[in-house]
Amino acid sequence: MAEIKKTFRESVPAMRFIGKKYPGFGPWWGEWFENGWFDVVEKAMGGTASITAVWENGGGYVGLERRLAGNITEYWLGMFTPAETEVPEGFEYIDFAEGGLGTCFIKGKESEVHNTDSCAEAVVNAGMTIYTDSEGYTWSFENCTCPRYTTPDENGEVILDYCYYVI
Repeated sequence: MAEIKKTFRESVPAMRFIGKKYPGFGPWWGEWFENGWFDVVEKAMGGTASITAVWENGGGYVGLERRLAGNITEYWLGMFTPAETEVPEGFEYIDFAEGGLGTCFIKGKESEVHNTDSCAEAVVNAGMTIYTDSEGYTWSFENCTCPRYTTPDENGEVILDYCYYVI
């Protein structure tokens, strides 16, 4: 059973999310790996070292969610990049201002860590306020970082970073 092992606040610079928007959850991750699209985004930013230099936990493959009243209204796959990264042809982007993230480290089997239902409560219980824009939307995301997420430990468990923009 997966569990939240740590909840904390991190500061992030202005960043550009480069990716593709989808109608909801689905088999989109396989498409990204098959087409090498994460590689295209990494190349556009000059390698993941360029984002980890400005955000320690950057460089992960991201499932970005825009929510209204808790319901996902937009689902994107891609990566956060430095703010001025040129967007490769065929991709879209969203610019995010400098701010804070409420981050949960969820540890468990890979098949279990994607249940993020308790993260919003954990972030609030840690004293943070989830950012809501003027239209009532929030942004959150799965940040699949290497090696926490990509390399299971001796018990076959990984850590998924799940983040909310916070104020």
